[in-house]
Amino acid sequence: MKFLTVTLLFALMLSSLKPSAQEIATTEKFGNTLNMGVGLGYYGYVGYAVPVLHLNYEFDVARNFTLAPFITYYTYQDYYYWGDAHNPYQNYSYNQTVVPIGIKGTYYFDQLLNAGPKWDFYLAGSLGFVIRTTTWENGYYGETTINEGSGPLYLDVHVGTEYHFSNKTGVFLDLSTGISTIGLAIHFKR
Repeated sequence: MKFLTVTLLFALMLSSLKPSAQEIATTEKFGNTLNMGVGLGYYGYVGYAVPVLHLNYEFDVARNFTLAPFITYYTYQDYYYWGDAHNPYQNYSYNQTVVPIGIKGTYYFDQLLNAGPKWDFYLAGSLGFVIRTTTWENGYYGETTINEGSGPLYLDVHVGTEYHFSNKTGVFLDLSTGISTIGLAIHFKR
């Protein structure tokens, strides 16, 4: 529902903005940017925040709007209490690696907010799928499916900012409903 709301807001904003020819000529380009971040991901089924690595590459699509293919990586260890008539009840550990892959759509509010050339402000939504692998401790013979409620669909809503050190580099903060990161932005052909 959140993703649909953000998408509708993007569409309304894009359709209501009609720039003049002079504004189009001076419009800032946000794409051709490699974003590398580290941060924390929190998912209800894990129960705590986990360290995350994130990478995306932005392409200009329309005025103030970019698309960015992304890949994210995190891994964590947890325990499951299990036993049966032939195995003692105890905590068995497992490691899970999670890799969300998808596309992030970003709308920049710099012109609307009259932000200076050193700052970018944005709202974004991510859509993709999740690849999960789980490795169980030796001696565990119970059910190996965990996180049954979390399917392969990945949805995330973001709000963020970037501070430009130069035309080529900047640092960003991306806060979201699932994975929040801070990192380095490298701009090409800007």
